[in-house]
Amino acid sequence: MDPTAWNVPFPVVVGALFAIVMCRANGTYWLGRLGSAGARRTRLARLMGSAGYRAAIARIDRYGAPVVAVSFLTIGFQTLANLAAGATGMKLRHYLPAVTTGSLAWALLYATLGTVGVDLFGDLWALSPALAIGLGVGAVAAIVTFIVVQHRRGVRAVDAQADDSIPA
Repeated sequence: MDPTAWNVPFPVVVGALFAIVMCRANGTYWLGRLGSAGARRTRLARLMGSAGYRAAIARIDRYGAPVVAVSFLTIGFQTLANLAAGATGMKLRHYLPAVTTGSLAWALLYATLGTVGVDLFGDLWALSPALAIGLGVGAVAAIVTFIVVQHRRGVRAVDAQADDSIPA
C-alpha cells in the first residue's frame, strides 16, 4: 500500500490512512477487551504474558490514555498499548479521544514523511541499488537494536516493579 501511487488529494490520503489505523487500533483494543477473560486458554496468552505486554500494562496503569496516543509515534509498541488498554478495561471515554489523536498523528506522519521516504528510497535505488540495499540493511539493524534495548529495559522495569510488589 503506497499512498504516493494513489493519485488523490492529500486530505483523502490522510483520511484513508486515518480510517485504516482507527479500524486496526480499535480492533486490537476490542480483542484485548473481549479476550482478556479467556485469553489464558488461547494462543493470545503467549503475547499477553510477554515482557512487552507487561511493560505496556505498567505504562497504561501509570499514565493512562496519553500512553495510547503516544504509542502511535513508536514502532512495535502501538499494538501492545492498544491490546493492554482493552485488556485492562480502559474506559471508552478515555480511550477514544486518545486513539483518535494518535491515529490522526500517525496518518499525518505516514502521509507526509512516509511517502517522502518512499520517494527518496526510489530515487536512491535508481542511483545505486547497492547503496539502497545497504541503507535498508542499516535501517533494519538500527531498528532491531533499538527494539532489543527497549525490550531489555522493559523487562528490567517490569521485573523491578514485580519485586517491589512482593511482600517481604
